[in-house]
Amino acid sequence: MLTDRSWLDAKATRTLIAALDAAGVDFRFVGGAVRDGLLGRRVADIDVATPAMPEAVVRAVDAAGLKAIPTGIAHGTVTAMVGRHPFEITTLRRDVETDGRHAVVAFTEDWRQDAARRDFTMNALYADRDGAITDFFDGEADAKAGRVRFIGDPGERIAEDGLRILRFFRFHAWYGLGPLDPAGLGACVQLAGGIDRLSGERIRVELFKTLASPDPAPAWAAMIEAGVMAHSVPAAVRVDRLAVMIALEEALGLTADPLRRLAALTGAPTAELVASLKDRLKLSNRDEAHLRSFGSLADRAALVVRRKFGQALYGAEPAWVRDAAMLAHVEDSAPNAETLAGLSRFIDGWTEPKFPLTGADLKQAGITAGPAMGRMLAELERWWIEADFAPDREACLARLRP
Repeated sequence: MLTDRSWLDAKATRTLIAALDAAGVDFRFVGGAVRDGLLGRRVADIDVATPAMPEAVVRAVDAAGLKAIPTGIAHGTVTAMVGRHPFEITTLRRDVETDGRHAVVAFTEDWRQDAARRDFTMNALYADRDGAITDFFDGEADAKAGRVRFIGDPGERIAEDGLRILRFFRFHAWYGLGPLDPAGLGACVQLAGGIDRLSGERIRVELFKTLASPDPAPAWAAMIEAGVMAHSVPAAVRVDRLAVMIALEEALGLTADPLRRLAALTGAPTAELVASLKDRLKLSNRDEAHLRSFGSLADRAALVVRRKFGQALYGAEPAWVRDAAMLAHVEDSAPNAETLAGLSRFIDGWTEPKFPLTGADLKQAGITAGPAMGRMLAELERWWIEADFAPDREACLARLRP
C-alpha cells in the first residue's frame, strides 16, 4: 500500500476517478506517482494507464465536463485537465519494434505487457483507486531497498533506447541506496557508445535531472568510471569540485542548480567550452549566457571577498554574480562561505541604484557631445560606483568642475 496517498485523495484526482468510473473505463495509476507515493516522497505528475482506447478516454473526459487534450493520441496518450491539474492517461501498450531511440508500439489490454516495456522495476508499479499496488517484477521491494534494476535483460532494454543508460544513473542518484546494480552497470559500460546516437536535448534533460538530485556526485563519478561521460560531456569530470559546490549550496540554503553544478564539474567555462556545451546539450541562449557569466563575472569575486557587495552586483544579474563567486570559492576557497552567506542576504534586499547623471547633464554643463563626453561619463560612473553609489547628482556635477 501507499505510504503517502494525499495525491490519491486530492479533489482533482477524485474528480478524474469519478469521470472514468461514470464511463466504465478501467484504469490504474502508474509510474512515478505510485513509486513516490510508496516511498513517502512528494508526488508531482500523476499518470494513468488504461486498457481503453484513446477515443473512449476522450469521450469519458468530455462527458464529465472536463477538458481532453490529444497530446499524444497516436501513441495512446490523452491529457485530462481537471481545473489546472493535468493527468496523462495512456492506453496500455506493447513494443512492436525499437531502433535504439524510438519504439513502434501497439495497444494491448494486457497489464503485464505494458509493465514489461517500462525501463526499471520501480517504474512499473500500478495502483488502483484505493492505493492497492499491482507489481509484476518486484518493483516495490526494489524501490524500498533503493535498487535501480532493469526489467528483464539490461542489454536488451538499453538496445531499445540508449537513453536508458543515463536514466539508470539518474534514478540511482535520486533513489539508489548502496552500490549500483551490477547487471545494469555492466550493460551500461558495454553499450555506452549508444549515447552518441541520442539528441543533445534528450541528453541535457537527463543530465540536468541527475544534477538536480540532492547529491549527484556518487552517480556522476560512476558515470565517469563507466565511460558514459566520455560520450556525454567529457569535460565534466571534476567530481571533487562538485562535492564542494553541493556542500556550499546546502550551507547557503540554495536549491540545486544544474548549471551551477555543471560549472563546478568543468571549472570556469571558457568561451570555447561554453560553445561546445551549447552544441552538445542544445542549451538555450539564457543557459549559454549563464555559463559564460561564470568566466565574465569572475573578477567580481574579488569585490565579494572585500565585501563590496553593491559594487560586485552593479550592472549584472545578482544571482549570476553569486554563482560566479560560489565557483571561485569552489576553486580557490575565496570568497569564504561566511562572506557568501553575507552576499546572499545582501541580494535579498538589493535594489540597483541609478547613476544620477546622463549625457544631457554633461551637455548642459558645457561639455561637447562626442567620444570624449562618453569617456567622461563612464569615468564619472566608475568614481560613483567606487564611492558605493553615495554621491548624489550635485556631487557628481561638482566632480566635473576643475
